[in-house]
Amino acid sequence: MVVSRQESSSGGLVDLAATYLEFVVAARTADGRFHNRRRADGAWADTVGSDDSQGRAWWALGTVARQGPTTAMRRTGVDAFTASSAFASTHLRSNAYAALGAAEMIAAHPGHAAATALLEQTAGVIADAAANTIPWPETRLTYDNARMPEALLAAGAALGDRRLVSIGLRLLEWLVAVESNGNHFSFTPDGGWAPGELRPGFDQQPIEAASMAEACFRAWGITGDPAWRTSAIDAAQWLLGHNDTGMALYDPATGSTGDGLMENSVNENRGAESTIAGIAALQIAALCAQEGHRFSAR
Repeated sequence: MVVSRQESSSGGLVDLAATYLEFVVAARTADGRFHNRRRADGAWADTVGSDDSQGRAWWALGTVARQGPTTAMRRTGVDAFTASSAFASTHLRSNAYAALGAAEMIAAHPGHAAATALLEQTAGVIADAAANTIPWPETRLTYDNARMPEALLAAGAALGDRRLVSIGLRLLEWLVAVESNGNHFSFTPDGGWAPGELRPGFDQQPIEAASMAEACFRAWGITGDPAWRTSAIDAAQWLLGHNDTGMALYDPATGSTGDGLMENSVNENRGAESTIAGIAALQIAALCAQEGHRFSAR
């Protein structure tokens, strides 16, 4: 997804995109679902992956169908998305990931029947949960929290459903307020957070910065409100030290990102998820500098 939305295809990015797409397509099982764990010898270590991995696979395919760097990759994304089996999950984030993929597919191919049905289904799961629990559809914040409002914003824009957009904005406004400490973000720690618990909490994760940046960028694209652009940039700047400790997690020399912001240090393990999250958040900040990109978030 990150490579697909990068405008420049220099530095071997097309080859990387092809490798990543091949992995996602190869992960599809005989019944149209997806594996998640692969061994070094190429064999799959699971029968089927978690619900989150299913949703993320749909998200990846929708993204490459719309923004893949070559015509062949975009066609592969469409074909694989269409051929995958029906998605079903009760988990809110899993539904959010699948919804974002469906919204991308609809942007690439308006009226795509399977994507429209998937988007209505997955956004409905999140919207129903949000309607029943105010101000947030869960009693506790856990991980990748901004994906849920982002999915509702994407669904509302794709389906022309103002109610979904309204719920998405309400959730995102609340989340930004809760995860702000003065003039910077103070994200939900790895152990989660519920109202009444002490803040700030540690260890804060880069995945929260990426999802917040992308959700606020999408809100800016839909509403035109420059406050959302500012929040998207602030989320990316969290990686550069605009956070509770003043310590940077992103290393410009290597392009890697530390695994977490601790109370007195940065977790120097630099895993794939954290590094990709760091690149994604900074990618959004770069897009925010280009006014013409505001509407690409719709």
